[in-house]
Amino acid sequence: MLPSLADVLRLPALRRARARVVVGADLLDIAVRWVHIAEVTDLAHLLHGGELVLATGIAMPDDPDALRRYVTELAEVGVAGIAVELGRKYQSELPAALLDAAREVRMPVISLGRGARFVEITEAVHIRVVNEQLAELRESERLHEVFTRLSVEGAQPGQVLREVQRLSGCPVVLENLTHQVLACEPGGEDPGPLLTSWESRSRRVSATARTAHDPATGWLVTMVGARGQDWGRLILVCGGSPTPRQTMLVERAASTLALGRLVERHEEGLERQTHRTIIAGIVDRAYSDPEEALVRARAVGVPLSGRNLLGIVLRLRENGTGIAAQARLADSAEGAARACRELRLPALVGSLDDQRVGILLALPDHEPMDSCLARLAERIRDRVGDGSVLAVGSRADGIRDVRRSFLEARQVGDVALRQTDDRPYYRLPDLHLRGLLHLLRDDERVQTYVERELGPLLAYDARHGSDLTEMLRCYLSAGRNKALAASRAHLSRPAFYERLRRTSRVLNVDLDSVETCLSLHVALLSLDSVRERLHH
Repeated sequence: MLPSLADVLRLPALRRARARVVVGADLLDIAVRWVHIAEVTDLAHLLHGGELVLATGIAMPDDPDALRRYVTELAEVGVAGIAVELGRKYQSELPAALLDAAREVRMPVISLGRGARFVEITEAVHIRVVNEQLAELRESERLHEVFTRLSVEGAQPGQVLREVQRLSGCPVVLENLTHQVLACEPGGEDPGPLLTSWESRSRRVSATARTAHDPATGWLVTMVGARGQDWGRLILVCGGSPTPRQTMLVERAASTLALGRLVERHEEGLERQTHRTIIAGIVDRAYSDPEEALVRARAVGVPLSGRNLLGIVLRLRENGTGIAAQARLADSAEGAARACRELRLPALVGSLDDQRVGILLALPDHEPMDSCLARLAERIRDRVGDGSVLAVGSRADGIRDVRRSFLEARQVGDVALRQTDDRPYYRLPDLHLRGLLHLLRDDERVQTYVERELGPLLAYDARHGSDLTEMLRCYLSAGRNKALAASRAHLSRPAFYERLRRTSRVLNVDLDSVETCLSLHVALLSLDSVRERLHH
């Protein structure tokens, strides 16, 4: 963090030199990187920008045009200003040509009283610059310690945002790629005004750089993600131009959030950890040779070869956090494993994440699958309680298909939470398109798809306060029947048709194309799923 020219002018050495701003009193917030004493006019090529140039004026040209060139060249390299001593060449005031040129290029000019001690000035400013840089380094170390601690402790996003708000004094918001709020820390402010129409306001703020400031809103925005896969934006509502410390703060916080998403924290027994590791290796394709999974499973007493393999997910209804949630997850995994043992069903059982327990069931050919699942579901309910649903994937023909079975069961389990019937277990035929998109709502690829298909239209509505997105929804929901859609939208046909034409222009698509409309309809359903997830 460098001192501003205003900070420099408040130093005792400049006060003793009777420094007076002659031009650019409104430009004193410019940063001063260094002080350069020079008595030559061919100076610009020696500078890098941010310098305060000190001169007695002796070598300054008398010719007005040459004096203007001197000032213009200094401004072009970005000097912070020029300070000229009175009493040597210029007795009581600086030449009009110099001042006029400085006003034209918006460069501050300071006059110094007779006998100004340049060495004292340079020493004072340089000490201030170095001290500021040391302070910035210390602050960087402090932020590093704070966010390293949060990373090690596995802090949740809410904890990270609270720390950002505390350190910055500004409201902070974490959003996903479709501009839906994931977490917010208003810092004592009313969250209503901060979050009202958040999506449309956020869509107006785009940034080409990874971290950028939007002057219109006063938002400091940085991308959040790891391993080349961004999944959100962290926004500090700082008002004016951000300080280097604030920029450093949001970038460090974004790194902590990205790291936290990669870290899994589970408290399980050794057997459950071993089972979980094998299941994760199969699902994540961590084994270069799938046969390795068979060997590992056999080693823990669960033979998988020559069996009917089923991926099953026990989906917990509660989405708590902290020690209590981890304990419930561990208890559920142990309860499911005990149920399998009591029924003499060979299975690998371990947690998949904070809300799911995975069960890889390995049934001999002679075991009737449906009756086994019914007995297992009943026993698990006895052991675990009613706070979960059991979802079953399709039968896997071999170890290579187990991953597909688990992914299918995971999808079924998420949708089954919304079902009103009380089945002992659920399978894929229960799902339809809305359910599938609901399950994929947190996938960055789906969010990117929504932005690619609908982003221009959503941005247009946000800028103009229009309802083209809803008109498109009416049109597609009516099976592309324009007359029916106009009726449902309570508009005359000409007015509705005009909205469709405008929608077509904004998206640059043909709304008479069946394939295009199908793609847009899927994007709208996906957007609904994302919004529904975050509004509950």
